[in-house]
Amino acid sequence: MSAGGLPPDRLVALLRTMLLIRAFEELADELFAQGRVHGTMHLSVGQEAVAAGVCAALQPGDYILSTHRGHGHCLAKGADVRRMMAEFLGKATGYCRGRGGSMHIADVAGGNLGANGIVAGGLPIATGVGLSIRLRRSGQVCVAFFGDGAANEGAFHEALNLASIWELPVLFVCENNQYAMSMPVGRAMRVARVSDRAAAYGMPGVTADGMDVVAVYTVATELVARARQGGGPALLECVTYRYRGHSKSDRQRYRAREEVEAWRARDPIDRLRARLLAAGVLSAAAANQLAAEARAAVAAALAFAEASPEPDPATLLEGVYA
Repeated sequence: MSAGGLPPDRLVALLRTMLLIRAFEELADELFAQGRVHGTMHLSVGQEAVAAGVCAALQPGDYILSTHRGHGHCLAKGADVRRMMAEFLGKATGYCRGRGGSMHIADVAGGNLGANGIVAGGLPIATGVGLSIRLRRSGQVCVAFFGDGAANEGAFHEALNLASIWELPVLFVCENNQYAMSMPVGRAMRVARVSDRAAAYGMPGVTADGMDVVAVYTVATELVARARQGGGPALLECVTYRYRGHSKSDRQRYRAREEVEAWRARDPIDRLRARLLAAGVLSAAAANQLAAEARAAVAAALAFAEASPEPDPATLLEGVYA
């Protein structure tokens, strides 16, 4: 079996990545319900194919910039799930020594330059990173993840325009999950697709099925290769859906249960799992084992975080420059 140019072992790896993201966020949801999480959080359950498919198209030295809904991006870029969980629970062993929490996890050594709680805040940064790559002639590529709501911010237009003028190696990836908080995407813009806006900046704009990890990987691979070869930036829109609310304070009165269930019928994990079973790449038992391994990894990460120390209050002002 080969799909999107991927051999069976790579397809299984994509399934493993999506299962790990799902397991992490489901446990995160439970921890929040238990009152063990500071502040709020934003889950990407349902959107796993975007993070897994795009990051699989990158090389280890490439960069990503994430959003407030960034757990999946971090894990897909190769973050250690134990340090992820420690950061999530505000422990000293976390990626940001407990200072970032759910919304601001960065792993610079792994190429994750950080998640941004400001809508569209990562886009101008990605353009700056692209300029750095070009000046250093390092051959890297930078991916900026953002949501459909961010595509209506001024920073989106400024970042894409400048990246295009300078032909920077940046892939702008819009996770169109249908809602900017509670605002349906169809009420927030007059063009049919976010990717339609790419024409205004003279760059390719492509829409992919964000519930199909192979489709995401295939398009991302083409656009990343183009950027790495000096072709300049591109805009990739992945049409997807978040099953949960915008944040933990969202009661979801703006959408019907039937709509959520219709999207769940296209679940990206179930689709790839079914594809691998039908092709004989995996047995049902092997697929169940992968899911069990993901849950075990996240459980072990929680144990690591629980055994980790709290940050020392004496270090509170470290890293504060203004």
